[in-house]
Amino acid sequence: MSATSLDIVQLARRERLALAALACGALAIAFAPIFVRLSEIGPLGTAFWRPLLAMPMLWLWLAATPVETPAHRPMTRRDLALFALAGLCFAGDLGFWHFSIALTSVANATLLPNTAPIFVTLVAWLIFRERVTRLFLAGMAVAFAGMAVLMGDSISVSASTLVGDGLSIVTAFFYGCYFLVVERLRRQHGPGRIIFWSSLFTALIMLPALLVAGEPLLATTLSGWLVLLGLAAVSHAGGQGLIAYALAHLPATFVSVGLLLQPVAAAILAWLLLAEALGPLQAIGGVIVLGGVFIARKGRRRPVMATP
Repeated sequence: MSATSLDIVQLARRERLALAALACGALAIAFAPIFVRLSEIGPLGTAFWRPLLAMPMLWLWLAATPVETPAHRPMTRRDLALFALAGLCFAGDLGFWHFSIALTSVANATLLPNTAPIFVTLVAWLIFRERVTRLFLAGMAVAFAGMAVLMGDSISVSASTLVGDGLSIVTAFFYGCYFLVVERLRRQHGPGRIIFWSSLFTALIMLPALLVAGEPLLATTLSGWLVLLGLAAVSHAGGQGLIAYALAHLPATFVSVGLLLQPVAAAILAWLLLAEALGPLQAIGGVIVLGGVFIARKGRRRPVMATP
């Protein structure tokens, strides 16, 4: 086998692993609304403990990374600034999303933040000059249509929800910016280091917001702490870690569209665990989302292999 053929095989293998990581990461994040629903403390308190309780697990992950990898190279001030920016974006995502839930319908607060691929695509095109194919845009449109069908009659537009809907769109902006920053960080750092430091900055940013809001800081029962620990382990350390791995091998534009699988998985989990209704219309919407992600994958631009 020639060197070029071997490179193509290795590239295809890494891409398959990245796609599997993306799917598993979307599934792990889909558990987040379940944990938030079961949490006995407020939304900001839950958002604060999510990255903080994950820190010991993330530290073990970072410590287990082989020393010869880029994860252990010396960090610069620019690196810390990018980690802080990633933490700020993720804190904005969590904070605005939790506020929006109280000011708009659950359906709107689920659908509107998942418009993040629009912001990711626009910023990647305008600022980073990444080219986007028409087939990719068609796949993104189909996935959004599937999202609308999935939410069904739950989606509503009224004057009373405008503030909450606006906050949901702000959530999408921060969500998209987080992907773009992590994609840049993955070029020089391992996923363990990225998630560890960005999570630390996220917790530091969320703490003053929690104190100003006056929400309870501590859970009062063992089950309450287990819910927070599950959110930290499954949705944060597991979900965000897998997504950071995927961003090393897939463009942020595609990853953001691929994560539209998360609401589909969340609807299924809510049906299985919380006995929330899941009718034929929701099932059709889920299938349409899957089709849109498949089209977007076919339409994304692959990196050009260098000729040896």
